[in-house]
Amino acid sequence: MAATISAVPQAIETLDRIFAQAKAHLLGQVTENGKVSAKKLDANQMAAHALAYLATEIAAVKQLAAWELKVASVKGGEESTEKRLVRTYTAELLRQLRAGVNLGQTENVSLAELGISPAQLLEMYGPDLEAFADAETTYEAYAPLATEAIDAFALEDDTLTATRKEFRRFVDREVKPLAQDIHRKDVLIPMELITKMAELGVFGLTIPEEHGGLGMSKVAMCVVTEELSRGYIGVGSLGTRSEIAAELILAGGTQAQKEKWLPLLASGEIIPTAVFTEPNNGSDLARLGTRAVKEGDSWIVRGQKTWITHAARADLMTLLVRTKEGEPGYAGLSMLLAPKTRREDDFVDPGLSGTEITVLGYRGMKEYELSFDGFKVPAENLLGEKEGLGFKQLMTTFESARIQTAARGVGLAQAALDEAASYARERIQFGQPILGFPRVARKLARMVCTVQAARVLTHYAATRKDSGDRCDLEAGMAKLLATRAAWEAADAGVQIHGGNGFAEEYTASRLLVDSRVLSIFEGANEIQAHVVARRLLEV
Repeated sequence: MAATISAVPQAIETLDRIFAQAKAHLLGQVTENGKVSAKKLDANQMAAHALAYLATEIAAVKQLAAWELKVASVKGGEESTEKRLVRTYTAELLRQLRAGVNLGQTENVSLAELGISPAQLLEMYGPDLEAFADAETTYEAYAPLATEAIDAFALEDDTLTATRKEFRRFVDREVKPLAQDIHRKDVLIPMELITKMAELGVFGLTIPEEHGGLGMSKVAMCVVTEELSRGYIGVGSLGTRSEIAAELILAGGTQAQKEKWLPLLASGEIIPTAVFTEPNNGSDLARLGTRAVKEGDSWIVRGQKTWITHAARADLMTLLVRTKEGEPGYAGLSMLLAPKTRREDDFVDPGLSGTEITVLGYRGMKEYELSFDGFKVPAENLLGEKEGLGFKQLMTTFESARIQTAARGVGLAQAALDEAASYARERIQFGQPILGFPRVARKLARMVCTVQAARVLTHYAATRKDSGDRCDLEAGMAKLLATRAAWEAADAGVQIHGGNGFAEEYTASRLLVDSRVLSIFEGANEIQAHVVARRLLEV
């Protein structure tokens, strides 16, 4: 047993060497005149994204190992669930790399594209790590994790632990009983529930106390988001819009704008929505076409926006527009704090109309396409009262938004694990619970590992954000890993449920469709992998 425990540090050292060689090889392919060429990076997209996912998996292994050490210092003992989890996750990565880097279902990139042949990989492993990879990924190695299919995460302080307990009770009592009906009937999350969330401080978690918030950490935000999303992804996502709006105003607003809007956001008195995406310009914001022209004491907005969440109910739109017509690309963009009238399912403000987009999952807030045709926004509501800063202001929110999205993925993945484990214990086939069948147990054990890996990487990104350090790399990695974990866990959960998993009455079916969107919004994972790759290749 001691040999396999010590294999984890050896594996991390080897994985670092693999990454270093892969990075050096890719730099050789994409560097021109001492700089990374965007054109060459695009041409080597598969290899670049493989590097991003490789780095993400290695970061997860390192954070799992650090987490296990913290837990061991408290619990002690030679053997534990945490030790098994770290060994199994690490060994699984080593085993998978023989076939290549996993980008997700249907996508696998050979390490040969990163300049590492199968023979070189095995030479790097050596006989000890080869044996470790095989021994720790057998059914027998996985089985104990399946029977203990639990949330094993130990939080770092009493405040976070108390916060999780409080929100877990709230979710079990107030959210879970409503979730399936909200989804199946495709109705809005009840305002009564939103009011209760506001009373708990959900919408002002990270807003400073001087502006009416709780002033809590981003890690606390992750803990709350995980719990809310465990109950229902729409409820977990309600805080995202407040998080984005508050960050925009905190970083880029005038003092008057902060004093006016932040207390209203923190209390939940106003519901914000982010209005950035356009029908023909998703991630390509440099080509954004919605215009705002200054006329007297108002900005007059014309254009189209799409995939606007909770738009009818929102009181405030953070609206990205082009105000400087002669400035191409990002330079001409500005951010408006655009008030509107709250409605349940229609739009009544002059110059604003909306059409609902019917979706498979992620219901409860509803998605809309919005049309602006002479919609007025008070001139004083230009964020920061300066034109041309919109994209830079939006950039300040990316780290937090992606960390929060990763936390939503963790929460949904945990819900899928909880549902699948419960069903596997209760479902009797051929005279025994289906948990006793190796393929069911292995699926559950793998879910335990991936959920925990995503959680610790997400919390690490949040810790970096709390420290004030740049963390776009860590936030991007967390988003990549957690959203993939959510989809894989939800998919495995349906399979464990069998035919019942395909029935709408079972939670497993809802979790599957809800999980699918996570890898698309807040920066589609293909875009996110490219962003991570660029950061990794900075020279």
